[in-house]
Amino acid sequence: MPRWEGTLKKIDDYRWEIPQSYKAGMRVPGLIYADEAMLEHIREDQTPEQVANVACLPGIVARSLAMPDIHWGYGFPIGGVAATRIEDGVISPGGVGYDINCGVRLLRTNLMQEDVSPKIEELISELYRAIPSGVGSQGRLRLDQKEIEKVLLMGARWAVEKGYGEARDLEVTEANGSMPGGDPQCVSTKAKQRGGPQLGTLGAGNHFLEVQAVEEIYEPAIAAVMGIERVGQVLLLIHTGSRGFGHQVCTDHLVTMGAAVQRYGIHLPDRQLACAPVKSPEGKDYFAAMVCAANYAWTNRQCITHWARECFVKVFGQSQRELGLEMVYDVTHNIAKMEDYQVDGKRLSLCIHRKGATRAFPAGHPEVPAIYAEIGQPVLIPGDMGRYSYILVGTQRAMEETFGSTCHGAGRVQSRTAAKRSQRGVDVARRLAQRGIIVKAGSMASLAEEASEAYKDVAAVVEVTHNAGISRKVAKARPLGVVKG
Repeated sequence: MPRWEGTLKKIDDYRWEIPQSYKAGMRVPGLIYADEAMLEHIREDQTPEQVANVACLPGIVARSLAMPDIHWGYGFPIGGVAATRIEDGVISPGGVGYDINCGVRLLRTNLMQEDVSPKIEELISELYRAIPSGVGSQGRLRLDQKEIEKVLLMGARWAVEKGYGEARDLEVTEANGSMPGGDPQCVSTKAKQRGGPQLGTLGAGNHFLEVQAVEEIYEPAIAAVMGIERVGQVLLLIHTGSRGFGHQVCTDHLVTMGAAVQRYGIHLPDRQLACAPVKSPEGKDYFAAMVCAANYAWTNRQCITHWARECFVKVFGQSQRELGLEMVYDVTHNIAKMEDYQVDGKRLSLCIHRKGATRAFPAGHPEVPAIYAEIGQPVLIPGDMGRYSYILVGTQRAMEETFGSTCHGAGRVQSRTAAKRSQRGVDVARRLAQRGIIVKAGSMASLAEEASEAYKDVAAVVEVTHNAGISRKVAKARPLGVVKG
């Protein structure tokens, strides 16, 4: 792919604008959050062109946004955010992605690194046995069509009512783990068939379970509200989404959207931006199916949480309460939501596309859980399995500038193919073990795709969002052991 040689206007050290005049059809400017060093990587392919293409969507307002972890995606860049008017704008599956409601969930514990390190291999092995992972993995649940449809409507509440977790888990999950507006009738039989056996599974690719230790606390008072109190405290991070179910929902509706573009006379610079008016039958059907996939994903993470807790109890011989295995938060980073914002002095109802971007609501926002009302919504940013992850909080500036959004992770700098090529002959698991990180995966060969070299340094990504003011650093954690999909 050729290097992008387009126009970028420096606004400040962390913001770079693609002017609306850059190409015909742009309705708003593009805005990329990055520092100078990152721009070199970002320009290496046509990802900025995708930012400009998104700016051509009907009904888009303010700017086409790109977080510092952006990289090439389907239609939208991964790390892209776009807000379209509900009244006369569009909804695009490419602005959500194939893994609908891929997201991150964090649990804190009372354990310290010295408690866990002697048992880390046993704990990782137990987690690997209890939670199926890998391509096409099937879970421990066997649900009939009627029960699957309950999951699609109820989300994580279904799992809690079945005994997989506790009511408090829902209070600290985005949308309480159950987004309204789903309609199983808008979901194909094939999607339901794919999703049925995969509930409660980790999947493959960059999905993982990670046992971590807190390495730094930047804001002790804020961290304490989240139950993160000491350097060395052990956490558990869960990263997965809607599995084959969400992928099939996206696939099905992209076909419908492709026809809708012609029907509604929508002109796009890239057919991968296939879309339909938010209020059209096609737009409403996609949203209803996407909600079902989001609810599936929250249920998936809830079931995995329950089994992970059981593993900790078994390995450490203490009760869940004694271990302090409480959820900090669960946040999605692949979704479209209907939200209200001030734009140019007017209150607008908007469809917010977040693809590889995390919600970052500030203190006092009505959708922030009561326990976090004074600090803001926790923002969970995983890195790669060889470095570290971050906990942040949302800010008012994010509400004013990015539709309450920030980055979602490290962001790839190598494709999976390129990563495997660069790691040929390297034993990634052994190299990590030499650094004290234990890894279990369905295919050790596939670990090359997820090597640290394939990703940006998440510390640099987080530094940009922190310095730009769209989220605020609270704590950093490093991996002790990882279960990879």
